[in-house]
Amino acid sequence: MEFSLSSFDGALPVEVTIDDDNGRYTIRKSDRSGEYFNSPNELIQWVKTHFREELFCHPQEFRGMLEKLADYEVNGSHF
Repeated sequence: MEFSLSSFDGALPVEVTIDDDNGRYTIRKSDRSGEYFNSPNELIQWVKTHFREELFCHPQEFRGMLEKLADYEVNGSHF
């Protein structure tokens, strides 16, 4: 599951990746820095703590990502 969100603070999109097949749970911020996690739950908690919809050009995309992440937490769904 991958998300690409345009933010106001950089030209590059923020990319959020949950790749269970390869054990890759990452966030690439618009400034090219990143965060790496040991589990999808750690990544999801980081997103909820550090990101707000006001940071993104299209808030509805951010809300959609949060909905899919919440569904993933509950159901362990793979998209």
